[in-house]
Amino acid sequence: MRRVVATRRIFPFLALVTVAVAFLAAFVATLVDEKDFPTFGDALWWSVVTVATVGYGDIVPTTTEGRLVGAALIIFGVTFLSFLAATVISMFVAQDQHEQAVVERHLREESEARTQELLRQIDDRLAVIERKLGG
Repeated sequence: MRRVVATRRIFPFLALVTVAVAFLAAFVATLVDEKDFPTFGDALWWSVVTVATVGYGDIVPTTTEGRLVGAALIIFGVTFLSFLAATVISMFVAQDQHEQAVVERHLREESEARTQELLRQIDDRLAVIERKLGG
């Protein structure tokens, strides 16, 4: 997980984990609640709608086991959306920080160049003054 975050591949990782969880939840739902999820397609539809926190209500679990799977899926979906929002926001912040660092570096380089030029001018003036005073 640290490597995923460090390499900035968190978005594809989250998407892959979410798809895997949706398929797993659909599979488990067909096993524990055959009455409400007679086909894998129905279970997958319910799982995707639930993990996306849309909740159409066209297919719902009525057994305790099915509702437990649904509760876990809802918690996962809300957590996923939070991580997704945080990831997108952090990408924008990182981009802004990078752009700000480039601007600051450019300003610093300009300032250093101006300072060097001013020092050269002062040095030239001092040389003129020394020549006039010394000889």
